[in-house]
Amino acid sequence: MKIKTKDMILVALFAALTAVGGFISIPIGTVPVTLQSFFTLLSGIILGPFLGMLSQLIYVLIGLIGIPVFAGGTGGVSTIFTPSFGYLIGFIIAPLLIGKITKTQNKLGIIKTVIACILGSLLVYLVGLPYMYIILKYVSKVNISLLKTFQIGFFVFIPGDLIKCIIASIIGVKVLPAIRREN
Repeated sequence: MKIKTKDMILVALFAALTAVGGFISIPIGTVPVTLQSFFTLLSGIILGPFLGMLSQLIYVLIGLIGIPVFAGGTGGVSTIFTPSFGYLIGFIIAPLLIGKITKTQNKLGIIKTVIACILGSLLVYLVGLPYMYIILKYVSKVNISLLKTFQIGFFVFIPGDLIKCIIASIIGVKVLPAIRREN
């Protein structure tokens, strides 16, 4: 697949936006509330499956090489052993699903886009929650149950994630037609 210059710029932009989203952080426990997931959702809508995934992969790789772009200004290979790193892996995968769902539409509808974002968010949790549980229980040696993992890593984020899904969908539905016209 040949990537156009405009696509490279958009991929870099979304990697940077996700990094900025990590600095906008509200610490509420093991995993903070950030805008990273918002930009992940938006990357899937606007860039599509491959480029959206690429933007998030670049973001994670930048953090892994040591640039402090993750939530709380962290970075480096050691972040692999933090409870929240599974969510970052989910950020790479979520745009694939969101982009596949939204790319098949000629005219992007808000309801289908919100559903795509919700499914993408659930995919982030599908990866992030087991990862958090394993890191907390077996690496950090925390006595934690699966229910407690869901309480600290899922339930508390549902209202905010629904809002992010709705806002990302509204923006995506407005912006994507302009980007498609340019192609």
